[in-house]
Amino acid sequence: MNTNTEKPSSVSEVEAHPASTGGPVYEDEKRKTDYDRSGAIDAEKVEHDMTVIQAVKAYPAASWWAFVMSCTIIMESYCVFLMGQFIATAQFAKDFGVPSAVDPTKHIIVASWQSAFQCAGPVGAFMGVFIAGPITSWIGYRWATIGGLMALNGFIFIFYFGDSKGMLLAAQILEGIPWGIFIANAPAYCSEIVPMRLRAPATQMLQMFWAIGAIIVGGITYHFQSKNDKSAYRVPIALQWMFPTPLAILLFIAPESPWWLVRKGRLEEAEKSVRRLGRASSNDNPADAVAMMRRTIELEASEKQPSLIELWKGTDRYRTLIVCGVYASQNLTGNLIANQAVYFFKQAGMADNTAFALGLITSALQWIMVMASWVLTTYLGRRTIYVYGQFINCAFLVALGIAGSVGVSKAANNAQASLGLIVSVLFCLGPAPASWVIIGETSSIRLRPLTTGIGRGAYYLVNIPCIFLASYMLNTDKWNLGGKSGYIWAGTALVCTVMAWIWVPEMKHRSYREIDILFTRHVPARKWKQTVVDINDDE
Repeated sequence: MNTNTEKPSSVSEVEAHPASTGGPVYEDEKRKTDYDRSGAIDAEKVEHDMTVIQAVKAYPAASWWAFVMSCTIIMESYCVFLMGQFIATAQFAKDFGVPSAVDPTKHIIVASWQSAFQCAGPVGAFMGVFIAGPITSWIGYRWATIGGLMALNGFIFIFYFGDSKGMLLAAQILEGIPWGIFIANAPAYCSEIVPMRLRAPATQMLQMFWAIGAIIVGGITYHFQSKNDKSAYRVPIALQWMFPTPLAILLFIAPESPWWLVRKGRLEEAEKSVRRLGRASSNDNPADAVAMMRRTIELEASEKQPSLIELWKGTDRYRTLIVCGVYASQNLTGNLIANQAVYFFKQAGMADNTAFALGLITSALQWIMVMASWVLTTYLGRRTIYVYGQFINCAFLVALGIAGSVGVSKAANNAQASLGLIVSVLFCLGPAPASWVIIGETSSIRLRPLTTGIGRGAYYLVNIPCIFLASYMLNTDKWNLGGKSGYIWAGTALVCTVMAWIWVPEMKHRSYREIDILFTRHVPARKWKQTVVDINDDE
């Protein structure tokens, strides 16, 4: 094993530094090869010593490519919120709905079709996330995502030309398949291409782009919802085409994750990827960065190819359950009120234009809150804002329930709308952005594509019945609970908060090697922050 600790001191020396041979990390995936352990330790120390600003300056390209990959989330957000807006659009209800039992002069989409439309995308995405893991492990994050973008272009045609509820439903299922690929790959790719100090903001961008997608939909539907012809919903559908092709072109020229390349034994390509993600300097040696990756991956060494069964064995079972639990709880802490904001505001007594405007304002506030969460996560940690953010949301959900229980009045309606807005906004300040960081950091490097895919699958397993439940809660021809639904969501949010406090660890300022070691040592989640892992530990 090499013990030379001298490092290049100039840009030219760094560029001339001998690269790895390009051989596999394991010969035939079975036998370990040697790596520069001293360089690996030094590279990890450099990441630990960086501040956030220094990390941005050292890895400007990494920040940009994380931004590009995060943009793929706009498309799922756009279409999820689009169906919620269509349900509240008069022309869409007239073309595909039935006269309301409460007011026969108005049309509504019946609760069963509301739920079906909003569940169709998640059903497709549920299939997509299971496709994403094996495909990404095989061809990499870039090509898997590019393939999904090209498929989405074709599926939008079916959605645009659909003239029946059945065709719209089928189109949504098909569109959901590439969404599953995007949502499984984006957090993993973003967390792997940036240094330790940027993992939180890089993965939190996913929630920001979710909010951006909602803002775009809100602005478009606010303009078109008053149209008295098919353009009220056809044009918003067609505007989906503005995303996939430009993103596919950008991802074609993007670097692949160096961690994925190291897992595949393509070490020279991994070093080139590190160079493209950062800038050469005396403190940023690509060969050392690759050695650090090899050191971490060798802690997870196995003679077997990654498989779904392996996710449920040993410490990987605990890690998989954390990712699944964090994903699933996004549906149980007030998120569905955000997804159905316009319909919720209308049910609370708002006029159509006011409801759409409030939905747009809510999305804009969510965007601002996500950016504020970058600071909170960086200084307070993931676990802190995740657990306490959920607990605070519980209190506001109870308040929403109380506002919905005091009788029908203008004051009560305004209180419900305001509390619904607050719950939606606070969700994007704490639990939502923190969850993306936890998801990106928890899984082992070797099993990451599979773990994020299975985790998102758990999200959809909970999301689909919750959508049906939310539609029945709010719909006037069913339970018509209105704000009283806050009681139900407060109960589920409280359960999620307690479970997170017990099982979700704090991974702030931890390298992937340290995270592996802490899971292997079975350190309780509440003691991670105080536990010291020596830079020389390999276990």
